[in-house]
Amino acid sequence: MTQSGLRGEKPAVENTTPLTSRNGSAAGGHGPRDGGDGGGKGHGVVGRRPRRRILRWSATVLSLVILATAGAGYLYYQHLNDNIKKDDLNLGDAKDRAAASKVNAAGQTPLNILLIGSDARNNAANQKLGGAKDTFNTAPRADVQMLLHVSADRSNMSVVSMPRDTLVQIPQCIDPKNGHVYTASTTPQMSNDSLGRGGPGCTVATWEKLTDIHIDHFMMIDFAGVVSMADAIGGVPVCVNANIYSRDSSGHGSGLKLTKGTTYVKGVQALQWLRTRYGFEDNTDIARAKAQHQYMSAMVRQLRENATLDNPNNLRKLAETATKALVVDNGLGTLAKLYDLSEELKKVPTQRITMTTMPWVYASDQTHVLPKPGDAAKLFRLVREDIALDGKDKKKDPAKAATTTTTADDQIAVQVENGTRTSTEAAVPNRADSITRLLVGKGFTKAVTDSSATLSEDRTVIRYPSADLQGDAQRVAKALGLSTSAVERSTSVSGVTLVVGADWRSGTKYTSTNNDSTPESADALNGSQKSCMDVNPGYTW
Repeated sequence: MTQSGLRGEKPAVENTTPLTSRNGSAAGGHGPRDGGDGGGKGHGVVGRRPRRRILRWSATVLSLVILATAGAGYLYYQHLNDNIKKDDLNLGDAKDRAAASKVNAAGQTPLNILLIGSDARNNAANQKLGGAKDTFNTAPRADVQMLLHVSADRSNMSVVSMPRDTLVQIPQCIDPKNGHVYTASTTPQMSNDSLGRGGPGCTVATWEKLTDIHIDHFMMIDFAGVVSMADAIGGVPVCVNANIYSRDSSGHGSGLKLTKGTTYVKGVQALQWLRTRYGFEDNTDIARAKAQHQYMSAMVRQLRENATLDNPNNLRKLAETATKALVVDNGLGTLAKLYDLSEELKKVPTQRITMTTMPWVYASDQTHVLPKPGDAAKLFRLVREDIALDGKDKKKDPAKAATTTTTADDQIAVQVENGTRTSTEAAVPNRADSITRLLVGKGFTKAVTDSSATLSEDRTVIRYPSADLQGDAQRVAKALGLSTSAVERSTSVSGVTLVVGADWRSGTKYTSTNNDSTPESADALNGSQKSCMDVNPGYTW
């Protein structure tokens, strides 16, 4: 990523190096938090936990508030720097961390940012907004978690949100403040508990373990931050298809009261929108996620209208508010770094922003949810492989993309590995041997099996280490009926290496079962779409 710099002068001591990617209890066992939407059924996707009503709001603002700092470098530069709060990026063990994102053919690298909404009641403002006096200063939870993926070429952006009540394995985390070791969970736990296990760096570690997606940065905001940001931009336009009042005779609901059509929400009303479950669609947490996606889309448009150089007063207000509202990792801990990031995000056209929810299924208790087998893994793979979720990636013409080779087939050395193991199925025995024999039969007499390790690959891939072997790798792909998209350059191999993936567990003819379309269960919403939330008939007025 290039160093854009700031407009105006900066202190000479400021570090303005380019923003870069780094290298390298029982489920649901929470005490009551009565400040949120819910009441008698205030927990879980289906709302069956009467003990707490979590105040829900959205971290969707996090990827966008940083746009407020663009162009404001000369305004209170050091003061704004001092506003920014920082924490460690990843508190997990090295073995649980994902490999760095792959560079594309043009030398560009994707960017992954975890957006976190904390329900902390750690000060008077948050306590007033969050309620539940008995939970003041208790361990916070990451009640909103969204992964923001910016493509390597900055042509598109994907957002993946995780339902609040998702059960996951939380890895070991070490609190950087006191060295306390939180041991890895032995049974699935609520993912939002990760924030209370040392800080946002444990939530990052949990996501990396679950998705195998490298996370470069995190941004976190609390109750008061949501209110201040909505106020700073003059409100966020949201829409409902009928009058709504999110409150019933039993006290369930956020208190949101709007008339049919579009309303600019700000302050506490913005929080009410983002926390509302009772009143939207089927009164579930999934419906609330849709409302948060709508809010995020609208806020993108509002910030782009407000964060302009021809309106210095708006810029100053936004810069002041944004820097006070955020907690970021050390890699984003200066105004210069935030400015650089805002410049990268601004390159993405609004119509190429796609928001999704992690595909899920109910757990056995019918209250919590789990990643949906197949679909969730596919969504994570698409993000990991930098494939646009809107389906608008430019398709490569195999005839033009292929690189010719002058090497005879019987002189191309190919190493074959077994990558058919999945999270639910064991590796197919001797699968690499079978494909090695297939290659030899096709004239690749130097093909050999590497049985030293059993790998796990979603789809069959051919890797090569250097440009001079690209043509050889593509020749092997053509012989096996693989597309050129299955061929990739990698420094992890020393020669042409075929990894037989889980999409080719049997047979000698390759037929891909992994298309690159976004699963329908991810409920994708395009950033340029203006939609209205469906109001539950029981909550109209």
